[in-house]
Amino acid sequence: MRKHTASTEGARPHDDARLNLSGKADNRVPDVSCETSITLEPSMSDASSANAPLQTTPLHALHLELGARMVPFAGYSMPVQYPSGLMAEHVHTRTQAGLFDVSHMGQLTLSGPQAALAFESLMPVDVVGLAPGRQRYGLLLNAEGGILDDLMFVNRGDDLFVVVNGACKVADLAHLQQRMGTQCTITPLPDQALLALQGPMAVTALARLVPGVTSLVFMTGASFNWEGVPLFITRSGYTGEDGFEISIAANQADGFARALLAQPEVLPVGLGARNSLRLEAGLCLYGQDLDTTTSPVEAGLTWAIQKSRRSGGERAGGFPGAERVLRELTQGPTRCRVGLVAQERVPVREHTPLHTPDGTSVGEVCSGLLGPTCNQPIAMAYVPRELSAAGTVLHALVRGKPVPMVVQAMPFVPTRYYRG
Repeated sequence: MRKHTASTEGARPHDDARLNLSGKADNRVPDVSCETSITLEPSMSDASSANAPLQTTPLHALHLELGARMVPFAGYSMPVQYPSGLMAEHVHTRTQAGLFDVSHMGQLTLSGPQAALAFESLMPVDVVGLAPGRQRYGLLLNAEGGILDDLMFVNRGDDLFVVVNGACKVADLAHLQQRMGTQCTITPLPDQALLALQGPMAVTALARLVPGVTSLVFMTGASFNWEGVPLFITRSGYTGEDGFEISIAANQADGFARALLAQPEVLPVGLGARNSLRLEAGLCLYGQDLDTTTSPVEAGLTWAIQKSRRSGGERAGGFPGAERVLRELTQGPTRCRVGLVAQERVPVREHTPLHTPDGTSVGEVCSGLLGPTCNQPIAMAYVPRELSAAGTVLHALVRGKPVPMVVQAMPFVPTRYYRG
């Protein structure tokens, strides 16, 4: 599996929260029908909060000024697309640079002499051995080895900077406080905004404002400034493209976003294109492709489990669910996350049932849409291990009609991370 490039974002799917995210193509967009959909979660935790007022990000006024279509997502009012439309936003990110507001995500720091060891005790990931300036993908696990959340963290030398999913951030903070609050200092950063600039021209645009960012390579981070405003920037993202994530004080985010949008390569991009871009890159969305029943091995995230945490490693085990995870690493899981490509031009959505050609039920699609770049219906699903080999044919039942799908290695679109 290719590595993730950002903390993935999602929430538990609700059928009544599904929105069809379609955008009109302009003359720069290939002639494909855009019927992309994502499941949006109106609350951050349980149903009781669904009636609570939506929170807004520091860029809310800017989104409205730009004509964004706003929708509930992870307890926030978020832009799903702008007037140019989902397709144009997707294509622009693949060819130029797209600016995403991801300020709904949770930012925090962990500090103190025992911070790395304490954080490592909650994940099957090497935190202690992460060099300063380096970033890593992590997975908080429960006692059964299921995934509570996926996240990104950077060793900044004096602390660990952590970004978690917006829909999980309240629960994550409580989990960290309970499990490691006496071993280190946990500092939430609610007054920080988070922007993502993604695409092959992202470095060109950002370097005009922050020249030093050209020194970063994939999965590294450092402190910079823009007109005297402190920034913490990582070279990472959630699209499969080269790009950056920028943490900035909330009260400075609007001005910085406008400066980025003034660059000729940059257009604003919403949640709709964010979803289609990440799926083409084969990246998971928490709440759809990952949840508390899914193990890292089932999800194909074994690359995120370093040798030091595996059986025989320097700090093997010792994390929640270690027995299951280490067993699956050696014996294999009973099911596996796979990529699927439809053999007919019929988009296959999440929750679509999957069967073998003889009619045996084998699971359901967890994410699916018509890929704008690859120009074919793509999906991800969990299937029995014996059906996970590339080339295996399965049938998706779309409105009662079997649509042949073939298991294919991911990503569906080659990634273009900058590694130096």
